[in-house]
Amino acid sequence: MNIDGMLAQARQGLQRIYAYELPQALARGAILVDIRPQAQRLKEGTLPGALVIERNVLEWRLDPTSAARLALATDHDMEWIIVCSEGYTSSLAAASLQQLGLRRATDLVGGYQAVKAAGLLTVAASAPHFAREVRTLAWL
Repeated sequence: MNIDGMLAQARQGLQRIYAYELPQALARGAILVDIRPQAQRLKEGTLPGALVIERNVLEWRLDPTSAARLALATDHDMEWIIVCSEGYTSSLAAASLQQLGLRRATDLVGGYQAVKAAGLLTVAASAPHFAREVRTLAWL
């Protein structure tokens, strides 16, 4: 198998979403996760409100059974939307999360570039999980 075959296989198990679907997904409680490395985020720009978890630690942070999980990773039924620059690495990452039992993990078609082109860079800043985190930090 080559990388194209691996990518196609990974995407078969995903219900990928498009940038225009992102506001509705976030409103229902999905969490947007930006897996781009810091150098790429500095070059391309950020996604305000997205949870930043670089690819190399993604599974450990989102697996609810992991000792290194984030407090937000409470169960296997959470909806995680993984975003990379153009929607390739995120497909492989979301498929990996599904292998861990995170059945609602998916990715964003076209990645960061699609969100930017759709004019939705700040859509995650009004997501319920982000607002909740901001309120929590205000008490610290």
